[in-house]
Amino acid sequence: MGARESAEAGELKRNLGVFDAVVIGLGSMIGAGIFAALTPAASVAGSGLLLGLALAAVVAYCNATSSARLAARYPQSGGTYVYGRERLGDFWGYLAGWGFVVGKTASCAAMALTVGTYVWPGQAHAVAVAAVVALTAVNYVGVQKSAWLTRGIVAVVLAVLAAVVTACVTGGIARAARLDVGADATFGGVLQAAGLLFFAFAGYARIATLGEEVRDPKRTIPRAIPLALGITLVVYAAVAVAVLAVLGPDRLAHTADPLAEAVRAAGVPGLAPVVRAGAAVAAMGSLLALILGVSRTTLAMARDRHLPHALASVHPRFKVPHRAELVVGAVVAVLAATTDVRGAIGFSSFGVLAYYAIANASARTLTPAEGRPARIVPIVGTAGCLVLAFALPLASVLWGAAVIAAGAAAYGLRKTATRD
Repeated sequence: MGARESAEAGELKRNLGVFDAVVIGLGSMIGAGIFAALTPAASVAGSGLLLGLALAAVVAYCNATSSARLAARYPQSGGTYVYGRERLGDFWGYLAGWGFVVGKTASCAAMALTVGTYVWPGQAHAVAVAAVVALTAVNYVGVQKSAWLTRGIVAVVLAVLAAVVTACVTGGIARAARLDVGADATFGGVLQAAGLLFFAFAGYARIATLGEEVRDPKRTIPRAIPLALGITLVVYAAVAVAVLAVLGPDRLAHTADPLAEAVRAAGVPGLAPVVRAGAAVAAMGSLLALILGVSRTTLAMARDRHLPHALASVHPRFKVPHRAELVVGAVVAVLAATTDVRGAIGFSSFGVLAYYAIANASARTLTPAEGRPARIVPIVGTAGCLVLAFALPLASVLWGAAVIAAGAAAYGLRKTATRD
């Protein structure tokens, strides 16, 4: 192998410490989801909204613990694609990677359109494309640059959320009685709400997919993932309680902009534009982290030739998977420019839960010497992911199952062609 070829197929550079890894996790999780997810969750759970949030947090904790132990064992780019391949076999790793790349590419386009909608509603597609191009450029020049930008985004979003909670709590109309669980809360509704709210937590996978770019990964990743998840849970719980105490479940279920509506109801209407700006910044943070995660999983799959091997190239100077990033950015930009996928990405939700189910199943095969978590953790995580996946709306389940089946068929055809 020549020097150029070796550089192109080389490893990524380990730049990220615990703080940067936590920040990237926070940037992935504390994104646009918290600004919008409360409404659809309240519409199905009613007064059981907080129960749905708690259930989503339990499943997220199990997934995060399993992912952290696996990432410490396999500190490579690709996340569950690598874990499934190493612990369960090539097919299961491929299926996890397939669900992640396809589903999250659609999520990237949806998040880009969310940015466009908040920044300039009349030109949402154009702004979305500009956002994708700008963030792809940031990622291209090195993961450390992405971490620096994410720090600023996280600081802005946390400040906005803190302002929302403060306004709600001090506005004089918050009522603890609005937090009570009533007869309208059903088991199925709480499960579906948990499935919808779960994805606001799902960004900790970004830390694992960056495993090849983290310093001392066996120490850093198991610390960074639970830290990021813990901070996110505290923030989400504070926001959900504050907004619910002001609006109540019925009003919350029928507002398109729940956080802005809450500050208006609390008597601080001047804060509503700030909340909208915060949502745009949060969507940018989510998009930045999504592009990072998808490109790294694409890199790992390309290394194993499940995707074109040319995408396995690592830039000799910036030490990033530059071709994978450019291709992912181009696909997302085209989707953002030509379609409105925000209402049609149910398969993404289903695919993420399938991805984490494979992560938990992989963690269950670890031995105590390999850092296996308590046995109950991957068992609850696997069961929780499957239950929440099939508790999603029927259209989401059908889309998700179709995408996973298409991936399995493509794998089978490729294996057959290779044998021939």
